[in-house]
This record gives sequence, structure tokens and C-alpha cells, in this order.
Amino acid sequence: MRRWVPLLSVCLLATTGCREKPVDHMQRAHDAVFEKRPDEALVEYRKAFDMLRRDDSPEALVMRARALKGAADVYWLEQRKVKEAVGVYKELVQQCPESPEALEARIILAELLRAHYRDLRGAIDQLTAALQRNPPQGAELQYQVAKLYFELADYPQCELEARKLTERFAASAYVDDALFLEAQALSMVEGKRQEASRTFADLRSRFPDSELAPYALYEMGKLRADSNEYEKAIELWVETLKTHPDPAMVQDSIARARRRLANTTPEGLGKEAAFDRSKVARTSLEAMGGSAEEASREHGD
Repeated sequence: MRRWVPLLSVCLLATTGCREKPVDHMQRAHDAVFEKRPDEALVEYRKAFDMLRRDDSPEALVMRARALKGAADVYWLEQRKVKEAVGVYKELVQQCPESPEALEARIILAELLRAHYRDLRGAIDQLTAALQRNPPQGAELQYQVAKLYFELADYPQCELEARKLTERFAASAYVDDALFLEAQALSMVEGKRQEASRTFADLRSRFPDSELAPYALYEMGKLRADSNEYEKAIELWVETLKTHPDPAMVQDSIARARRRLANTTPEGLGKEAAFDRSKVARTSLEAMGGSAEEASREHGD
């Protein structure tokens, strides 16, 4: 009998050593994802998670968050199953709220809620919670929050959120975007159009090389036209023709403004202005007044 005791002990140790661990299932899941076997990956992630469910050690919490994130990513990135992905991302946020994976999950959740469910408020909630963690991409997330409020037509809140970005992330590459969005929100609120124009002008002054600068100038012209200040609108649009990426659109706006100006001008004054050759245009673009064909017709050539 003595001869079998050591052998039995060796067998028991071997059995214990061969017992699968959560890390083994995690590795199999990673391999399955790499080999494009998403269903198998989901099974392995679930096995790892089930083994970690009752383990509250720091190491287990880390692995639990990774298992949930891995499964959610498979549902979304590999299988495009939005409903299932949303459910697992939410489970991750609930069970491991302080984990790095939960932060990533909130950002992904916000996009899924916005794009697939039109749940803009839910997306805002997720991004706001993510911002409380002071993530490195904070400026971008703050800009997304402001944009979501604009989509909701909550223009005062959009203005507030955009201004937060310019104040909290003053060195960010998103500041010019935030200024443009803030000005757009202001332009939608009655009584704040002058403030909107000043904000557009601020963008152009602070970021003259921004790709948004010509758009800001164009919007300033629109605000003038909306106030029936057609001559000033035309002047601004003629200036933006030099740099605007869509000159045809700007020319069309100039042409419409000129027609409205003609319709609101007394007949005699309109004829006098049309044939007044003493006024010399400052630039060839201004002489065009939008397009060469229109300028030719308007001057009777």
C-alpha cells in the first residue's frame, strides 16, 4: 500500500495542475478572435467570466472587465450584433465601473446609442460619465456632447457645452470646431445673432488658417442677409470667395442677395445704381458679383 501513496499524490497534483484557469479561456478567446472564429471566442470569454464571477480579488476584477470587453467587442466588431453588444457593454460599465475597459465601453456605447437607437440623451449620459474620468481624449468627448445637444435642438445647452471646451481645453485642436459650433448654436437663438457673428469673427481672428475660417465668414454673411443687410452680406461673401472650398455656393448666395436687394430698392434708385459707371469695384471678384454671366446681364452688356 505504501508504494501507491506517492503515486496517488502525484496523480492528484497532476489533476490539480491541469485544471483550467480563467487565463486559459482568455487566451483561447484571443486566439479564436485572431483566427476569425467569433462564436468560439464568445464561448471562451463566457467561461472565463463565469469562473471569475465570485472572485472579488483585484486580479479577478481586472480579468473580468477584460472578458466582458472582449465579448462585447466580438458582438460589435466581428458580428455587428448591436443589441447584444450594447447589453454586454452596459454589463461591463455596471460591474467594473472604474476599469479602463469601462471607460472605453462608455465611449463606444455613446456612438451605438446615437447611431442605431437615436438615443441622444443616453449617449450624452455615457459621454458625461466618461468625461468625469478625465480621459486623455476629453476635448473630443466634450465636443461630441456639444454636438449631441445641437442635434437635440437644445441650443442654449450646446452653447454652454461648446464654451466648456474652449475654457477647459484651451490648447486643444478642437477649439476652432467648438467656436464654430457655439456660433451656430447662438445663431439659432433669437436675439443672439450679433453674439453669433462676434463668435464667428473670433474664430477667424484666432484661427485664420483653420479650414473653418471661410465657413465662418460665409455664416457671417448669412446672418447679415437674414437681417436684410444684403450689401454687407454680399461684401462678406465676395471676400470669402477667395478661400471658400465651394465658390459656386457662395456665388449663388451673392446672386440671390443681389436679386433681393433689387426687389427692395425703389425703381428709380435701382436703375441709377445699375448704370452708375462711376463706382469701380475693388476686386475682379466683386465686379463679378457672383458670376460673370450674372454681372453681364445686370449691367446690360
